[in-house]
Amino acid sequence: MIGILLMTHGTLGESLLHCASHILGSRPRQLAQIGVTPQDDPQLILPLAIRLARSVDSGQGILLMTDVFGGTPSNVASRLLLPGKVEGVAGVNLPMLIRALSYRNESLAVVLEKALSGGAEGVVRMPPSEQACAATGT
Repeated sequence: MIGILLMTHGTLGESLLHCASHILGSRPRQLAQIGVTPQDDPQLILPLAIRLARSVDSGQGILLMTDVFGGTPSNVASRLLLPGKVEGVAGVNLPMLIRALSYRNESLAVVLEKALSGGAEGVVRMPPSEQACAATGT
C-alpha cells in the first residue's frame, strides 16, 4: 500500500484527513499530515517529515501532497523526493486525496497519476439547481 503524507499550511491537512475519513467511513491507514505554522522553522520540520514519511511507508512508496507549490510545506517536501520511491504533488484538494486513497493499492506511478487527475477533474463549474434559488427565493 502506498503511504500518503500531507504537508500543508495550518490545519488544512488535518481538515482534509477528517473529510476523507468521513467520506470513506474510517480514517485510512498509512496516512499522516504535518501542519506548518508561520512560527515553524523549516529546518525543524524536516526531521519530523522524515519520521512521518517513514511511519507511513510499507516499502511500496510514498506520495507527498502539499497545498501550494513554493510554500514552506512544498519546499520541505521537495527535500524528501526520490523518483519512483517518494513522489510529490502540490495543489492538494479533497478530490485529489480521495482518488489517491482509492487507488493506493496500485503502484506509486498509478497513484500519482490518479491523484493528479482527481485533483484536476474535481474542479468543475456547478450547474444551477432546477429548484428555486435558496439565497434569493427565485
